[in-house]
Amino acid sequence: MNKFIAGACAGVLSLAAAQYATAQTTSAAKPAAKKKAPAKKNASKKAGPVAAAKPEGVQWKCELGNELYIAGDMTRDQIIKLHWKGKNYDLPRQLTRTGADRYFDQKTGFDLVVIPAKAMLFDRNEGHRLADECQTAEMAAGAPAPTQAGALRAPAGLPLMLQDNAAPAPAPAPTPDAAQPAKQ
Repeated sequence: MNKFIAGACAGVLSLAAAQYATAQTTSAAKPAAKKKAPAKKNASKKAGPVAAAKPEGVQWKCELGNELYIAGDMTRDQIIKLHWKGKNYDLPRQLTRTGADRYFDQKTGFDLVVIPAKAMLFDRNEGHRLADECQTAEMAAGAPAPTQAGALRAPAGLPLMLQDNAAPAPAPAPTPDAAQPAKQ
């Protein structure tokens, strides 16, 4: 049995060596491919750095020096344009039950969540937060986020329940008979 296994291994090795030798001879027989000469650049065209145009929209400064730009009216538009790291992304509005404004694009995985104090940008495809503590200049001064949910809220200084100008009616005074238990 051992001789049979040794013979089978020798046969496999000799077959592999034969295939290797055949592959070497066919590749050596092929002529070397000619390399194309690199195209000459036109000297009259100077490839200087192009000044990057300022992105559209409102600048939101985030922690760690990140920034994003949002174009569109967050109080009414169903799709906003997000400029992040040199690229533009269209993010459609998503319905939420929490009151936060959420814009999510399934294709890119970008998820922008805006609450009155800040905005956060997530990458759902990669599973991590790209930017946090993002605020506009107005938000840094104390204004709420320019969101649809924020537009429905009352201004911060206005009380939610206003009292009438008329004086409230006094509570009825307890009667002495009602305070004592009934006699039988």
